[in-house]
Amino acid sequence: MQQRKDEQETTAAKPTLRFVEKTVKDVLVNKGRLAEVPYTATLGDTMNALVANKKTALPVAAPPGQWIGAGGSMILESDKQTGAVRKHYIGMVTMLDIVAYISDDDNQTVGGDVRGDANLERKMTVPISSIIGRSFEGLSLWTLNPNTSILECMEIFSKGIHRALVPMDSQMENVQGVELVESASCYKMLTQMDLLKFLNDHSSELGEILSSSIKEIGSLNQNVYAITDQTKVIDAIKCLKTAMLNAVPIVKSSNDIKDHTQLVEEANRNIFSNGSEGMPCFCTADMVASKRIRIH
Repeated sequence: MQQRKDEQETTAAKPTLRFVEKTVKDVLVNKGRLAEVPYTATLGDTMNALVANKKTALPVAAPPGQWIGAGGSMILESDKQTGAVRKHYIGMVTMLDIVAYISDDDNQTVGGDVRGDANLERKMTVPISSIIGRSFEGLSLWTLNPNTSILECMEIFSKGIHRALVPMDSQMENVQGVELVESASCYKMLTQMDLLKFLNDHSSELGEILSSSIKEIGSLNQNVYAITDQTKVIDAIKCLKTAMLNAVPIVKSSNDIKDHTQLVEEANRNIFSNGSEGMPCFCTADMVASKRIRIH
């Protein structure tokens, strides 16, 4: 009987063991080519590219030998045959970078005259290379070796890294984890969402792991902040920038909230929901940035 029980446990564990052996390369099998913007692209061009590609971040490419990469990185794209360097990825621009730049107070008023529309139009013409690094994530640019295991990738992404470039023909076959120096002829982008989708697609291999509650795995965050349904758009942008958050829930305003320009504690408050679908509403960086906010 004991032997049969051990055999059943071993059989049940095999799918999980097979999943543990998977690597970043497996996650990116069906991922499309890398979307990017040149360093000369304007803020307006970059926002259009983000919306068109349904992305919240894009790498910025520049000619080699002219820039220092974000965080001291040196991530190069080179010709597969000759090895000649074609471009240098100098950083990652995110929607939060754009939100932070749009919400800057400088030049929003000149001599007491409000010139929000003119100022926003001016900001839309600045090169995207001058905006990189306004959020913590934009201060560094990482690559992730394609042979990195799924478990190690999950550990890395749990420490604040939301995305990384993956060299699909990396010359460093025995290196795993994140790197600041890389040269390859082809890259793909791996994001936290890619990893979550992969986990969901392989849920049958994970046994009881995905059936555990958020509380059971220790991922319940008690310190949640929100904005109210009375918060002005420009104040929402400033809240996201100050707290370096990509999204916050929207709660219904109440008599005890006196200041709608600041984040409020979400605990025990009513989440504002979509009237037609009853879904909770969130204010996200890509939502406010992609609408090209009118700042007054």
